[in-house]
Amino acid sequence: MLFIKDKIVFGMAGVRVISACIEFTAAMLMLKYGRVETALKINSLLALVGPSVLIIVTSLGLVGLAGKVSPAGMITIILGVSLIFIGINKL
Repeated sequence: MLFIKDKIVFGMAGVRVISACIEFTAAMLMLKYGRVETALKINSLLALVGPSVLIIVTSLGLVGLAGKVSPAGMITIILGVSLIFIGINKL
């Protein structure tokens, strides 16, 4: 039996499980339709899911760390996440 020690960790894992189910369903749909055009459309919809999951899981993690990390540490984490998004947008 799985014992849940932290609700934040459970929430983060839950969002990732939902994301994995969406990804798996998309892969099965790509195989079902078997056309490059349809697979590309499905893949483009997944482009919306990935960043949303990243933002949600990161937000949950930051909420969980809010009382445990120093203000300087929290600023460093937020700057790191911001740099990830800046780097992604520069492509």
